[in-house]
Amino acid sequence: MKLEIKKVDSMATIPKYVHESDAGFDLYSVDYGEIKPGETRVFSTGLKMAIPRGYAVSIRPRSGLSLNTSLRIANAPGTIDSGYRGEVGIILHNTGNKTLHVNVGDRIAQGMLTKVPKADFEVVDELSETVRGEDGFGSSGMK
Repeated sequence: MKLEIKKVDSMATIPKYVHESDAGFDLYSVDYGEIKPGETRVFSTGLKMAIPRGYAVSIRPRSGLSLNTSLRIANAPGTIDSGYRGEVGIILHNTGNKTLHVNVGDRIAQGMLTKVPKADFEVVDELSETVRGEDGFGSSGMK
């Protein structure tokens, strides 16, 4: 499937799948900056996307970034709707106690093109029964 992108910054890197079997494509920063402990900041990708109707791009953390740093995507997973045509920004939050730096060209997130079915909402008096029923948080045990 074709995903149209427009570079709005000359430093922008075209997203790429590192491995043929990867579900997510890497997104790169065009900004340089520091993120102090507890700080949240948006880093630009320098890209706009024309996501086909019926699809969305979800913004997800890169496992290596999460494992090796205290940077997290604040709204993970973020969602880019098909109607949005603005620049893609990645909201990073520093959960650690040291100031961290993001450089131009750093891989800061991954995107995943996802089919998004639309729901038809129907108000009913009763819902069908299930084995789980209304059991919520922790209902399947701790081990």
